[in-house]
Amino acid sequence: MAKKGLSMDSFCTWDGETLVLNILGQPSAKQDAIGKAKGNQLKVSVTAAPVGGKATDHMVRFLAKEFGVATQDIEVVFGRYNVNKQLRIKSPKKLPSVIDKQLP
Repeated sequence: MAKKGLSMDSFCTWDGETLVLNILGQPSAKQDAIGKAKGNQLKVSVTAAPVGGKATDHMVRFLAKEFGVATQDIEVVFGRYNVNKQLRIKSPKKLPSVIDKQLP
């Protein structure tokens, strides 16, 4: 599943076996959901409130299920306390369709 190249003109790319995602987070949403691409970011909504990084923690747990990985396989590179985030997902077992379509 691994691809080469770390060009971030898209919201996602491969770095070896690791999937790198640029995310636009939406806290306090009605439901947890992976949305559409907005420029070079993927919109991800979570129900958790943006208090002390709790929304980011909730997002990591939600995305771990979506990608079939353990929560410790997801690293928050930056944006723990911000809606603009970058995550690194180590060896994802499955890819949501919006990401699968985007990757070469």
